[in-house]
Amino acid sequence: MKEKYIEDLKEIKDIMNRSSRFISLSGFSGISAGISALLGAYMAYRTVYVYQDDLGYGSVILTNESLFQLLLIATGTLLLAIGTGIYFTTRETKKRNQRIWDHQTRRLLINLAIPLITGGILCLMLLLKGYLGVVAPLSLIFYGLALVNASKYTLNEIRSLGLIEIILGLVAIHFIGFGLLFWSIGFGLLHIVYGIVMQWRYRS
Repeated sequence: MKEKYIEDLKEIKDIMNRSSRFISLSGFSGISAGISALLGAYMAYRTVYVYQDDLGYGSVILTNESLFQLLLIATGTLLLAIGTGIYFTTRETKKRNQRIWDHQTRRLLINLAIPLITGGILCLMLLLKGYLGVVAPLSLIFYGLALVNASKYTLNEIRSLGLIEIILGLVAIHFIGFGLLFWSIGFGLLHIVYGIVMQWRYRS
């Protein structure tokens, strides 16, 4: 009787959690986003550091051609990450017999989009003005703020990831010449580690 009562409480808690949070995020979404980011970072490295021997500190001069290539790489990386993320999240949602688009999804995306769009516009403006060094750190900071802002509508681990991204962005500001390296860690390696952890913890 006691065991049945405990099981009933767990089921009620699970129903309430599903009704207030979007919990169908797939670990594979994080892994695919991380791989996409690493590919984009490598292509950006080949574009920006074409005349240098390492990924370390160094001054960079952007031409109009290299700037255009960077924008293409950034757009392609973003589309690839979003596309694979939608695919794996949709697959996870169907596996859980849940709806992909509902009130929780809208709240999640709105709270995620506000800091992301703001940071994206700011980074683009700075990039066009030639302030390349601060673009990578600021993108990490605004992305972290977006995750923290949206975390109350999804899994708690999203908040932890967001805080780590913010801290990494602040450290990258201090070591401003290593922006691409920190960007690769934040958007690449951290996403892969997060995805593996989430896939192991919430696998169904």
